[in-house]
Amino acid sequence: MKAASLGNAMEWFDFGIYSYLAATIGRVFFPSGNDTVQLLSSFATFAVAFLVRPIGGMVFGPMGDKIGRKKVLALTMILMAIGTAAIGLLPSYAAVGFWSPVLLILFRMLQGFSTGGEYGGASTFIAEYAPDKRRGFFGSFLELGTLAGYTGAASLVTVLTALLGDDGMDSWGWRVPFLVAAPLGMIGIYLRMRLDDTPAYLKLEDANVPVAEAADAVETTARGDLAKIFRAHWRPLVLCIALVGAYNITDYMLLSYMPTYLSDELGYSETHGLLMLVITMVILMLIINQVGRLSDRYGRKPLLMAGMLGFLVLSAPAFLLVRQGSLPAIAAGMLMLGLSLVCLLGTMSAALPAMFPTSVRYGSLSVGYNISTSLFGGTTPLVITALISLSGSDMAPAYYAMAAALVGVVAVSVMKETARKPLAGSPPSVQTEQEAAELVEAQAPTPKF
Repeated sequence: MKAASLGNAMEWFDFGIYSYLAATIGRVFFPSGNDTVQLLSSFATFAVAFLVRPIGGMVFGPMGDKIGRKKVLALTMILMAIGTAAIGLLPSYAAVGFWSPVLLILFRMLQGFSTGGEYGGASTFIAEYAPDKRRGFFGSFLELGTLAGYTGAASLVTVLTALLGDDGMDSWGWRVPFLVAAPLGMIGIYLRMRLDDTPAYLKLEDANVPVAEAADAVETTARGDLAKIFRAHWRPLVLCIALVGAYNITDYMLLSYMPTYLSDELGYSETHGLLMLVITMVILMLIINQVGRLSDRYGRKPLLMAGMLGFLVLSAPAFLLVRQGSLPAIAAGMLMLGLSLVCLLGTMSAALPAMFPTSVRYGSLSVGYNISTSLFGGTTPLVITALISLSGSDMAPAYYAMAAALVGVVAVSVMKETARKPLAGSPPSVQTEQEAAELVEAQAPTPKF
């Protein structure tokens, strides 16, 4: 469980670097001119990685259902480490012209392709290992790893920017975070190669699960078959896309776009914007596991609904506070958004895997998650930047988050509650001998007199 979360942290460290260097990358890899055009070009390249994520999901997801979760998670880590380190070695636009952004896009696509198999695999892995009554708590460690990766990336970029300044970062400092990712990737690969596959997968692989348990929507024959995933599981797939879309727009707005908003729209230095985000993410890291515990106790739906309603109601007040420009106001606004987001972060990684049966869980979740992330998550910085440019209103991010949250409220209201229940197509999972004894007693036939 810890190895999966640490590997996830390292993968998202790799992926997060780009968003925190967006302004610098715009200057290094794209022709000089209008600052907004450079930033849009940088965010468009950021979005390119998300365009290939569904392809990665369709390749790695079914592969994870066929050959196991462990092998595919190690492979995605290898590809991410290669793509990230390669970006750190690329020549600038001033050196090679047109080929510089072309190569950047190529390796961003490699990053996106590998990420396509990451979330579905890591969340499936943890969900299948976790006891039924504590799946929310254990699942929250996955997003703790995501926050840790983003925090590490933002912290490193903040320190480098403070030490080197814009000129030093444009010259060579921007390369350092990408190159640091290579040895971190090696550590992640080592950790993942030491994992054992999940009991639920191994039991299915050995064909020891009774047909009555494994027959949910052609489970026993649908493994790795994309056509059957779309045909037999389209309802939870659509619901997954809606939930993930709402979640990703709010997630990327806060964790990826906000530093750029603070620097470009409010005139804060890039260092200050990143520092505010780091503080917010550290606070979220301190409470995310408690959110997971609450979802085990009260259910996934109440926590998810609280997060969606939080963004629906608090986005506008939060951005009004941020626009005031003072540090206390910005901190309060970002904390309001962060507390709404942590309700989603601490719950989603337990709620989503439970929507699909074991034999197609990795594939279905990877496809649904990455289609939605491609359409809504990766495009968020680009869309918000364009909306602000077109409308002239720096409240555009709040309105976009509110629209996403409204979709999320509808999706949460129609989803099934899965807390404290076995995963579909898997036997019950317990943590203690007492729980096992209680389960056996509950399932024992009532004696007849």
